[in-house]
Amino acid sequence: MAIHRVAVLALDGVTPLDLAIPTQIFNARPETPYEMTVCALDAKVTTSAGFALIASGELEQVRVADTVIVPGFEPIRQLPSAVLDALAEARERGRRVVSICTGAFALAAAGVLDGLHATTHWKHIEELERDFPAITVDRDVLYVDEGDVLTSAGVCCGIDLCLHIVRRDLGAVVANQIARGLVAAPHRDGGQAQYVPAPVAVTGEASLSTTREWALQRLEEPLTLPALARHAGLSQRTFIRRFAEETGTTPLRWLLNARISRARELLETTNHPVDRVARDCGLGTAANLRLHFRRALDTTPTAYRRTFWCSDHTHEPAPSP
Repeated sequence: MAIHRVAVLALDGVTPLDLAIPTQIFNARPETPYEMTVCALDAKVTTSAGFALIASGELEQVRVADTVIVPGFEPIRQLPSAVLDALAEARERGRRVVSICTGAFALAAAGVLDGLHATTHWKHIEELERDFPAITVDRDVLYVDEGDVLTSAGVCCGIDLCLHIVRRDLGAVVANQIARGLVAAPHRDGGQAQYVPAPVAVTGEASLSTTREWALQRLEEPLTLPALARHAGLSQRTFIRRFAEETGTTPLRWLLNARISRARELLETTNHPVDRVARDCGLGTAANLRLHFRRALDTTPTAYRRTFWCSDHTHEPAPSP
């Protein structure tokens, strides 16, 4: 695989967890082409946690990188023109530019987000809208993918975004392997609204994770809302409410996304024909699978398999398109 250079730009006041996420996910691995460097304007970088770190790279690495990632930083302040110029140049050269959490403010100040959709931590949504009216701010999402410009919501949403990038680059199998190593969910549903403090906390109610795991083991079956609610021992109305509180989405939307994820893995790791993949993931027919692939991924199952076929997982060749 050709080397893909990733520059993680640490700004003064960088949030340590925001910085750790891309450095962990894009660290060099045998199965990935990433070559990651932590860069900074000056070698010594202060953090929001009261300690400093030494960056091994400079802005020059940002200028030659294939992907530039800006982790969150605080307090949000006026940035040096050299930093803003480097980010603007990366965008102008068609490089992929990414922010985690409040890193969106650096991209916004550089003009990278003008005319695009973007997001940031829920605490700073209104500030981003107010200060940068040329941006359409999406409030309740984990991340926004605008092609070569991607932004994540608060802190741990950076995990979701970085795994999404790996999945886009290398497929679901590699992204899932990295997620398992992090003991993280390969894909979370819903938006960051589920993490905003509620006026009244929900107490005395058990998690629905057992029911979700039960469903994941039976995706090929005709799972229905009554069946899911019955497994959880709840009325349908209570089940829907509780499910949305925990995941930020509806049970049926979550189930559809889980089935699409299963289909992606089957297309990558087996030579099963598309109609069997559709049955095995619970989408029923090849036509239904193609419909949902087009809506969710803007591609077809055959084209997806052609791109991400992983011969290491089977002794048989990939089926002909």
